[in-house]
Parts: sequence; structure tokens; C-alpha cells
Amino acid sequence: MKGRPAPQRTIVVDGKPLPDVLDEAMIVSVVHGFYDRIRSDELLGPIFNDAIAPQDWPRHLDKMCDFWSATLLRTGRYDGRPLPPHLALPGLGEMHFRRWLSLFRATVQGLCPPDVAALFMDRAMRIAHSFRLAIAFSRGEDTLLMQPILEQSL
Repeated sequence: MKGRPAPQRTIVVDGKPLPDVLDEAMIVSVVHGFYDRIRSDELLGPIFNDAIAPQDWPRHLDKMCDFWSATLLRTGRYDGRPLPPHLALPGLGEMHFRRWLSLFRATVQGLCPPDVAALFMDRAMRIAHSFRLAIAFSRGEDTLLMQPILEQSL
């Protein structure tokens, strides 16, 4: 039986349709560009390069592309648990998350239109705060007064 083609699904994020320019290719560019910065960063590079063996980087980048695709494009491709590997990193603290967010912001602002960069940053800010809370909680620290890192403070 022939009928009309299925309408394209409009992805809505925070009550607004997702910009058409945000696609898999942009996600790949952001992920690869961001981790290029991370790997060469004086503060974060040693942490990531110690945690991820050189031969495992392609798999890690694929996984991060799946994560961002699922997060923003709602593809459902990511089925991992991103928090546990971060909980295993000793000494991970606010300065690391600030640098992570600064590098991420520089990447998305350099590669994406402003509305898409804002979407990426909104999610990154939420993820950073959630991870900071979970890490502090797992260490038995008081999290009641922990405030999110604000983008304007980066």
C-alpha cells in the first residue's frame, strides 16, 4: 500500500525546534576539535592521556559522538554510563571542570552558529554540575552549598 511519506520528525529542545544546521557532521567536528584541545592542554591532557590509551582514542571519540548525538539529536545511540570513569579519577575538581568548560566553549563557539553553540554549552554546563555533585558526594563532601559554574565566570 502506498501512502504519503512519513513526515520528518522535528526535534524540540527546551521548547524550541533544533536548528537544521546541527547534524552528525557538526557533532563529529565538535567532538574531535574539543578532544584535540583536551589532549594538548597542560592541565587536562595528562589526565585524559593517562586514562585513555593511544589505541583507544578512536573508540572513545566514537563513543563521545554517540553521546552528543543522543543528547542533542535524540538518536538513542549512546547507551553508556559516563559518570563512573570520572568517579575513578583522583583529585578531579572544580578547576578541571572549569578548564573543560572553557575548552568546550572555545570549540563550539569556533565551529557552531551561536544558537547551536548555546545548545551545546547548556548541556555541557548541566553535565559539569551533575558530575561535580556526584564526585563530591562520592567523596563524602558536603554538596548542599555547591553552586553550578556559571558560563560568564569561565
